[in-house]
Order: sequence, then structure tokens, then C-alpha cells
Amino acid sequence: MLKVSLGKGVSTQFNFEESAESFFDKTFSDDDFFAEDEKFIGKIKIYGEIVNDGLSLNIRGKISCRKKFVCDRCLVSAEENQVHEFDEEVDKADIADGMLDITELVKDTLIAAQPIKNLCKADCRGLCPNCGQNLNTGECDCNKTKIDPRLAPMLKFKGIDGF
Repeated sequence: MLKVSLGKGVSTQFNFEESAESFFDKTFSDDDFFAEDEKFIGKIKIYGEIVNDGLSLNIRGKISCRKKFVCDRCLVSAEENQVHEFDEEVDKADIADGMLDITELVKDTLIAAQPIKNLCKADCRGLCPNCGQNLNTGECDCNKTKIDPRLAPMLKFKGIDGF
């Protein structure tokens, strides 16, 4: 659990560093958000500050981690560094014994910040739909011409066969 001890002043700094495996084992259950081929590796670092404005607490910080995944386009295993910022306001009623648990905030930030598609690189070309060649590593010899099958009979007028 990520619990911050709130001091008497206006602002309190926090800094956590934990293995990603340990953090996610404690925070996420098996049926949660991440797919089998996605996992965080190395250290997860969470740092920031909590500012007390008298009525509520404003929590600002960053999460730094490394994610291992399979690219959705070319199916190659890849890794990427991720840094996610958060800025949330919480009620003072969430304080228990002078401590504020920010575990759910970190969990929610990580889930919301994940991309819809995991790509090994922004310009990943994926796989050839005909032969399965990884187009990032080289071209294939497949015919790239795509013709609407409804118009294929018209090719006979030009003397083109192959359909």
C-alpha cells in the first residue's frame, strides 16, 4: 500500500520506489485490466506532493515505469518506458490516522493512461495480410493491388486475368 504520512505544514512530499512485480501483485487481481502478454517490469517510481489548502488535499505527482508487451500490429515483443502525471483533489475525510492511501489513485492513473493499441514503434508497418511477413524487417513478394471484388468482372474488358 502507498500511504503518505501527512505533516503539519501546507505541503508534504512523497517518493516511493518498489519493484513493479510486487506493486502490481498487491494492487491488481488476476482478472483486472492488463492482458496476459502485458506486464510492468523493473522498478515503479511514484513521486510528488500533497498540498493542503484547508478544505481539501491536492495530490500532484508522476509515475515512472517500464512496460513489456506484444505489438498489436507485428506481434513482436517490445518494451517501453512510461511516465504518467496525476493531479487529483481528495477530501480530507480520506485521511485515516494522519495517513493518506494513494494506491487507488496510482492504479487508476496507470489504467487510464494505457494506450488503446500497444505498438513497438509509432510507424510500425505490421504484418502482410497474405503471407504474414513482418513488414518492418523487409518487403514480401505478394501482389499489393487491391481490387473491389464487385468490380473484378470489369477487368476482363481490359484483358487482365488473375481473379
